[in-house]
Order: sequence, then structure tokens, then C-alpha cells
Amino acid sequence: MTTTLAACGGDDQVGTDSFSVGLLLPSRAVPRWEHSDKPLIEKGIKERCPDCTMEYANAENDAARQRQQITSMITKGVRVLILDAADTRALRSSVQEARREGVPVVAYDRLAEGPVSGYVSFDGGEVGRLQGEALLNALGDDADRKDVVMMNGDPTSPNAAWYRKGSLSVIAGNVKIGRAYDTLGWSTDNAHANMSAAIAALGPDRIGGVLAANDSIAAGVIAALKSAGVRKLPPVTGQDADLDAVRRIIKGEQLMTVYKPFAVEAAAVAEMAVALGRGESLDGIATTTTDSATTKDIPSVLLTPKAVTVANIEQTLVEDGVYTVEQLCPADLQPACDTVGLTD
Repeated sequence: MTTTLAACGGDDQVGTDSFSVGLLLPSRAVPRWEHSDKPLIEKGIKERCPDCTMEYANAENDAARQRQQITSMITKGVRVLILDAADTRALRSSVQEARREGVPVVAYDRLAEGPVSGYVSFDGGEVGRLQGEALLNALGDDADRKDVVMMNGDPTSPNAAWYRKGSLSVIAGNVKIGRAYDTLGWSTDNAHANMSAAIAALGPDRIGGVLAANDSIAAGVIAALKSAGVRKLPPVTGQDADLDAVRRIIKGEQLMTVYKPFAVEAAAVAEMAVALGRGESLDGIATTTTDSATTKDIPSVLLTPKAVTVANIEQTLVEDGVYTVEQLCPADLQPACDTVGLTD
């Protein structure tokens, strides 16, 4: 009886425009989840289904909590789940539970294991390649003289391995990797601790650059370098176009970030979720298929990321409406903004 009711969405029959979508995000450690993804996904659902509602939960980097959140949403009668898994392997049983209850799951940003019905993300290999290319170009003649520190993402995330593979496809054989670390929880504090260990092991003068997997990690790296008394910071990569990271790029403290147009990603996952909630096919939405460790040929949308440097902030982030010049350039940063040509 439970399975039958869940599959039909309770009193809201499939094909109607009044149902609930569950959104489960993994953490607050990365600013984009709360500041960008959540409101954009909610907006996208409302645009496609004005009478639909959204249930929201954040796992705070706790897979057990996220499992409970999924069970709770299924009990409340959500018709479809959008899941960015805190731990893709640990959440497999929850995805299976949703399938048994007739609730399709769309994997968002990272590919959850289990019988997911759709997947929306950015090409993680391209993210890593953009980071590697930017770092290699910045190193120039120092590429084979000094050490590079690799600050990878959380090992529980399949995206971390995807980014790492992409960056290594560019830098492997062209630089000496002096130290490599995994950053649990994508945490700035953990990145700071790991970078401090790298500085102690290698010495600050031997570090030519840092391949940091995202902007939260880059923040910890740069703070550790400053704490060690490094005045001329080596090039440090990033990802997510966090506001603080873009300001660091303007100040010359961070080399670049990878911008993943969140509005496009959110719109794609909202379109998938509403279609599945209505019992419709994803054939007209998915542009490719992806295989996970457990499931083959998942209907997917894989989007193209963009590298952002000090030279193209206005042409990317400002023109796309992610930030205004006023947001990027508070009073204390105005001289630096003037220098790089960021003016209202």
C-alpha cells in the first residue's frame, strides 16, 4: 500500500501540476549550495510548475543525516527527489529506497550511486583541465624547477577524482608534484592544515604553485601561505566562483577560478525533476548518458565550465549577472578594481 501511494504521489496523480519536489544538498561548507543552487532550483521549479512546492534539507556533510532526510521526504509524499549526495556510496541504499517507493531521484552536480533516473552536472574532466592549463601557463619557465602541491577535494565525492584526473591530464609530466592531499569535507580548515604540512615539508621557496580543487580549499591554502610569511604568493587555482575568491583574484592572491553557470545547471535539473514528477520521459531533456558504478545509461546533461581570471571577470560573472561590480569592489578593494578595469 505504501509503495502504491508513493508511486502515485498520494492524492496528487501523476500528470497533474500540484506536487512536491525534494531538494537535498550536501553541506554549507561550499557557499554556492545555499547562496546559488537552492534559490535557483526553487525558481526553476516554480517557473515550470507554478503550483509545485519544494521541500529542502541540507546534510551538513553528514551522510547519515542525509539518509534520514530522504526517508522523511519520502514519508511526506514528495514525488521526485533532487539529490546532491554528501557521500555517493553511502547514499546508495537511500536511492534504492526511493526507487522502491516509486520516487525517482535526479543526481545533481555529483553522480550518486544506485538507480538514479537522471543526472545533471558539469564536465568534471574539463574543470580539472582548465585548472591545470591555467597553472601550467602561470608557472612558465618555473614549471620544471619548483614543486606543485595538489590539494584535491573530498575523496568521498566522485567529482574530486574527476577533477584530479582532468588536471593531471595537463600537468603530469610537465611539473613536479611535491605533495598531494585529499581535503575532507572540502573544508577550508582542513585545506589550511594540509597546506601548512606541505610548507613544512617542502619549504615555502620550493612551492611554485598549488592546484586547489575549489575556492574553499584555495582560501585555506592562501591563508596558510600568508601565515608562513610568504609575501609573493604562488599561483593558486580554484573552482565555484565564490565571491571571496573572485575578490582574491582581483587582489592578485588567487590565479583563477572555474565558473560553472549555476543558473543553467539549476534550470536543467528543475526541468528534469518536473518532467519526472509528471511521469514524462527525459528524452527531450537529456543530451547524453552516463554510467555510474551501479547504473548504466543514466539520462544526463553535462554542461561546459568556464575559466575565470582577472582578465575576464566582467565578460563572465558580471555579464551573466552573478555579481555586480559594486558587489565585487567594496571600498577597500576599489584601487585594485580600478587597476584591473572593473568600474561601474
